[in-house]
Amino acid sequence: MAKKKGPRMIVGLICAVCGNFNYITERNKVNTPEKLKLKKYCKKCKKRTDHKETSKLK
Repeated sequence: MAKKKGPRMIVGLICAVCGNFNYITERNKVNTPEKLKLKKYCKKCKKRTDHKETSKLK
């Protein structure tokens, strides 16, 4: 019998400065109910910027 997948969901991260879609990651809906906000490298801005979670995956 297969196990349940669990409360994980796939989300995309977009740059807060330029709006470029850069990363795809997972998050646990139970442990982190608020949206993710991480510092990641943006290729378009060529520096580390805040990246916010979006549910729209490209």
